[in-house]
Amino acid sequence: MTTIPPGPQGPPTAGRSRHLVDPELLPVLDLLIETSPPGGVSADNLAATREQREAMVAATPVPEGSTTRVERVSAPAYVEGDPEVSALVYHPAEPSGAALLHVHGGGYVMGSAQMADLTNRAIAEQVGMLVVSVDYRLAPEHPHPAPVEDCYAGLVWLAENAEELGVDPARIGVKGESAGGGLAAALALLARDRGGPGLAFQHLVYPMLDDRTPGGDDAQPYAGEYVWTTVNNRFGWESLLGGQVGAPDTSPYAVPARAADLAGLPPTYLATGSIDLFVEEDLDYARRLLRAGVPTEVHVYPGAFHAFQAAEHAEVTARFHRDSMDALRRAGLDDSSERRPVAG
Repeated sequence: MTTIPPGPQGPPTAGRSRHLVDPELLPVLDLLIETSPPGGVSADNLAATREQREAMVAATPVPEGSTTRVERVSAPAYVEGDPEVSALVYHPAEPSGAALLHVHGGGYVMGSAQMADLTNRAIAEQVGMLVVSVDYRLAPEHPHPAPVEDCYAGLVWLAENAEELGVDPARIGVKGESAGGGLAAALALLARDRGGPGLAFQHLVYPMLDDRTPGGDDAQPYAGEYVWTTVNNRFGWESLLGGQVGAPDTSPYAVPARAADLAGLPPTYLATGSIDLFVEEDLDYARRLLRAGVPTEVHVYPGAFHAFQAAEHAEVTARFHRDSMDALRRAGLDDSSERRPVAG
């Protein structure tokens, strides 16, 4: 993801949950608030917000000494009549044979395959995983099922080209953040129900899983005040679902929390922040995974809001990155190695 360096503390941002924010995150929180559209993301400012975010991504330099080779590829559409799917492939210099399909965040309405360039390079270099980052179609121009079908097409391409890419097809997983985490979870459900390609793991970072959040009078009073707010969340889900937020017959391939049965899903890593809007829906999904017999590892980072890793020098960010990379290493172990469980 694009990171923002720490800066001098600006004027305090009033809020009911500010006292819960990790102090090391406060300077970056104020910068994130300052660069967010007043009143939240909407149809009126979406184009400008997209342009601003893409400019930030384009301005992020490639780390000095990076050994990862990156190429742009096109994957055939899975659904007849759909366009080809563009993706970035991150080739590690010392491949482990494992791979993951990466799905970027952006509330289903923003973002690109390059959005998590720094993280994907780090995964390739520190874990040895090949990463395929998908440029799926965005809502509201392309509502469900376009985004998840693009992700599925990327997964099929990765599995079908595994040998050429130097990948063990039994060691392919999926990873995503925010809306990308929601799409990754939806993709795991779709792959299970279509009978493949098989997934070795799912790695979900504050995933956007439930269109019914916030939950009215019972909503978490200290979550979702910053960065990705209830206003943004409503707009994102309305865009993906064509305005049908909260409808009883919503597809689980659009809204993973709607899935009646989570059995048979791959081992799961899930991380979120204690004041992230998604904290309760994420914990509920993790609870349901555990009850379905899915090995599940859960991390909740105290004082962390949505996209807190933008504060790259904070200790909580370093802890998150260590936990995430360790989980990916375990998940990508070769079958011939002594496989430690993803969760115990």
